Amino acid sequence: MKVLKYVIGLSIVSLLSTGQAVAQSAEQIRQVQQQLNRQGSAGTTNSASGINPMQLGMSPTLPASANSATRASAGQYNNVPRYGMVLPGEPTIDMVYPLQEKMANPPFAANLFIGGFESERVSSVNENYLIAPGDQISVWMWGAVNYSDVVTVDSQGNIFIPNIGPVQLMNTPAGQVNQTVTQAIKSVYTNDVNTYVNLLTATPVSLYVSGPVLRPGQYAGQATDSVLYFLKRAGGIDFLRGSFRNIEIIRNGKTIEAIDLYDFVTNGSLPAFSFQDKDVILVKPIGSTVTVSEGARNSFTFELKGDDMRGQSLVNYAKPGDFISHVSVTGLRDESHFAKYTKLDEFSDLKLHAGDHIEFKNDHEIQIYPINIAGSFKGESRFMVEKGARLHQVLSNVAVDPVLSDFKNIYLLRESVAEQQQQIINQALDRLERSVYTAPVSSTGEGAIRVQEAQLISDFIARARQIKPLGKVIVSDGPNVADILLEANDTIVIPAVTDLVHVGGEVLMPQSVVFNQNATLEDYVAWAGGFSERANDERILVIRANGMVDFFDVDDDTPISTGDQVVVLPRIDAKTLQAVKDITQVIYQIAVAANVALN
Repeated sequence: MKVLKYVIGLSIVSLLSTGQAVAQSAEQIRQVQQQLNRQGSAGTTNSASGINPMQLGMSPTLPASANSATRASAGQYNNVPRYGMVLPGEPTIDMVYPLQEKMANPPFAANLFIGGFESERVSSVNENYLIAPGDQISVWMWGAVNYSDVVTVDSQGNIFIPNIGPVQLMNTPAGQVNQTVTQAIKSVYTNDVNTYVNLLTATPVSLYVSGPVLRPGQYAGQATDSVLYFLKRAGGIDFLRGSFRNIEIIRNGKTIEAIDLYDFVTNGSLPAFSFQDKDVILVKPIGSTVTVSEGARNSFTFELKGDDMRGQSLVNYAKPGDFISHVSVTGLRDESHFAKYTKLDEFSDLKLHAGDHIEFKNDHEIQIYPINIAGSFKGESRFMVEKGARLHQVLSNVAVDPVLSDFKNIYLLRESVAEQQQQIINQALDRLERSVYTAPVSSTGEGAIRVQEAQLISDFIARARQIKPLGKVIVSDGPNVADILLEANDTIVIPAVTDLVHVGGEVLMPQSVVFNQNATLEDYVAWAGGFSERANDERILVIRANGMVDFFDVDDDTPISTGDQVVVLPRIDAKTLQAVKDITQVIYQIAVAANVALN
């Protein structure tokens, strides 16, 4: 009954302290009683009722988080590291830092603070570690004299060995401890005494990390830990405020070491020294910066200082690409806008200013470019030609089999033409989208219908934007082939001889049909199962083997040749004349540019 009364009293006290009136059931009270009994049985000192008075500050009904350490109760000391766990009411980075946009070009060497290398510790003591007061050393002697003990380095830097006296070990490297102590023992016991000395534990040091870091404060570590270890413990350098090149280690008010992390990133150079208690790692404010956004292997924001404010230093850090020829520099000079476009060799001597924006450019004049061969041919599929080369010049070097290659229907695929076709289609789709969403509505019922139509047309537009034009260029008409000027990455297509006619689009069974010289367009459509319900029999697309595109009616007595493609376009049903016009235009443009019929 005492426990139950105490729990009820605790509930009332907690309710009075929070100002809330929340009823507890008998089952909840029993659960609380069981939790307190378990805590009381595991505690060190319990009262007669099974409740530790030191636990009054805790809420027994709060569940413990699975990924956080147990919070210490009032009057208890928790010496377990928190590992980043935030306590209630404790400030976080989100609270004390303003919200900042993601940097397009982060600082050079910013990746030094990625990962968890600060938790990678070796179990053995570094041989270069310097002995300090508090270190424990194991000393063994056997033979004429038997002795073993673990001695501690005192405040004067000595260890004391009976019959030997004090041995000075202050600032002795760990790798030399055995030799130093053995020499002291041998000076007294000259014969028949063997020794073994080993450093057991190294005393940690506590120092301060200050300046523009994310979590400035006091941190503990080994004296031989690097400055990177302590900076990472402090969250790393603030990218917008902190310097990667001006880091000072201060001892007793004096700077004893200056560190430039650029030296470590580029040359692997990092000063080696031992920290002492109350040393300060001070990150200085960021200096002058320039940004490299294009054309370099290291496209970062670089902090330059002194003589480094020249183009050559930036080239050494940024590492421009192999084919870079020019450099673009923009910034301010004497409160006026400044821009300069110079060759890479001349950029080396250019003096840079804080805030400059640098772009490395490949601005070589193209004199030789590739031409691709596709289809039915013999030999190589790629030629390198000089600027100004023409089609006949390349074709004269391409071997074909007259039986297998349809060299009378050659055509080109050109990237620039494909881009123009894509632009035309996108413009037509934009007009269609505007006409759908700006069409007037005369009644509520018509408005509901228009909403459904708009959704369907939006789906059509989304699919149409995914179609990629081929960029066909018609260069052949029977035996005549135009000797046009070639462009970089042109593809010369030499079709293969075929006996088939391909039928697709709005037919029931799209397929390839054997050519029949007596068959008409209507016959080929019939052999493909006939028109579908959505077919437009008045606009049938015929794509010739040479890439030429013609439109015919199903009743037209047009000749069909081997290698032709017959594409039946869909019929468009829409309420407004403008929508019909725009959709039809888009379908025709896609059919011509990509040789497909889009529903």
